[in-house]
Amino acid sequence: MAIIRQLYVQVLVAIVLAIVFGLMAPEAATQMKPLGDGFIALLRMMLGPIIFCSVVLGLTHVRDMRQLGRLAFKSLLYFEILTTLGMVVGFIAVNVVQPGDGLHAGNLALNESVTRISNSASSFTAVGFFLSIIPTTIVDAFAKGEILQVLLISVMVGAALSVGLKKDSAILHGIEEGQDVLFRMLGFIMKLAPIGAFGAMAAAVGTHGGATLLYLGKVVLLYWVTAVVFVVVVLGAVCAIMRLSLFKLLRLIREELLLVLGTASGEVALPRLMQKLEQAGCDGSIVGFVLPAGYSFNLDGTGIYMAIAVGFIAQATDTPFSYGQQVAVLAVMLLTSKGGTTVAGGAFIKLAATLQSVRVLPLNGLGLLFGIDRLMATCTALTNVVGNTVAVFAIARWENALDTAKLDAYLARGAAAPVEDDAEAARAAIVGAGE
Repeated sequence: MAIIRQLYVQVLVAIVLAIVFGLMAPEAATQMKPLGDGFIALLRMMLGPIIFCSVVLGLTHVRDMRQLGRLAFKSLLYFEILTTLGMVVGFIAVNVVQPGDGLHAGNLALNESVTRISNSASSFTAVGFFLSIIPTTIVDAFAKGEILQVLLISVMVGAALSVGLKKDSAILHGIEEGQDVLFRMLGFIMKLAPIGAFGAMAAAVGTHGGATLLYLGKVVLLYWVTAVVFVVVVLGAVCAIMRLSLFKLLRLIREELLLVLGTASGEVALPRLMQKLEQAGCDGSIVGFVLPAGYSFNLDGTGIYMAIAVGFIAQATDTPFSYGQQVAVLAVMLLTSKGGTTVAGGAFIKLAATLQSVRVLPLNGLGLLFGIDRLMATCTALTNVVGNTVAVFAIARWENALDTAKLDAYLARGAAAPVEDDAEAARAAIVGAGE
């Protein structure tokens, strides 16, 4: 059947099988975790080189450095506004529903895992965060896979080439060929997506049993509902202002969302999104800059999670938490929510950093959320991926660099086309962007 050849269908089938397997044979299912870990590791391996090639090739077509500065300003302004809105929505939801009210869990003890995470988060400082963007060496940035460091190097290389680039530059052609090879490698890796999603989901269900699916405490349900409302209302409004259809964009990235659902990691979607969004009509320089930057600065889901989590902890531990204190914590979270990558559990670490910074709420409240972090992390990653996709299209429209006819044509022919078949088209689109 032709439909079974579609990647998103294969991933969906794998997720369903993983859930059944995890419930029926939990001990065996937990042994599947290396399949998911290996798949994520393969994709993370591709992040640095793909970001470098995409950003450099995009910026070589930006001859005016003022254009680059304008793009950076618009992107960061957009990121900050949307992340703040996400946190505000989260605080409103947790104050209205009050999911932790009556739990009276003020005497919880810290478990070993929470202690380890909180200790690692205690070293967070604003100065340290900004200094961490600068790598020790150029090679070190790629070796560690730090997105912000790779992005910094990519912007510097792209800007340098755009100033003194010759039309027949061998360096440019080399990077173009390198990107072509990377996308073909990505195509090979994506064939393993159903196996990776199966391994990650089976291990999660096997470890926590039905709790992975049915541990729908009020805070989990509240978070998912709030995230959906944010996507439909807030991001839907952004799309409406930009004269775009939110549901059309969701259809465009359906495969990536299913991969994120199975792995609880937004990183698995980044390499393919960078190619797909460009093929769907967004200018290469916009995609190459906005999407990687968004993975560190435009974390709508993380903001919602942290707002609901701190409110829940205050309610569950019977800690007074006035509106003034909530505003102060929100200001701190605008910083602590930034940076890092969207791997499973990343928001939990940032939450620990926030509690260490403000010291208004008891740190042992983290133990309440540790057991359900998988459910929360999945929703966080999904929301972040949708938010960053909308951000790319919004900035592209803002910069008059969006080809809507190309988007419609791409959707019409099927957004789920194999990556390896589209590698040449992606390369042609990048080259054509500068003509």
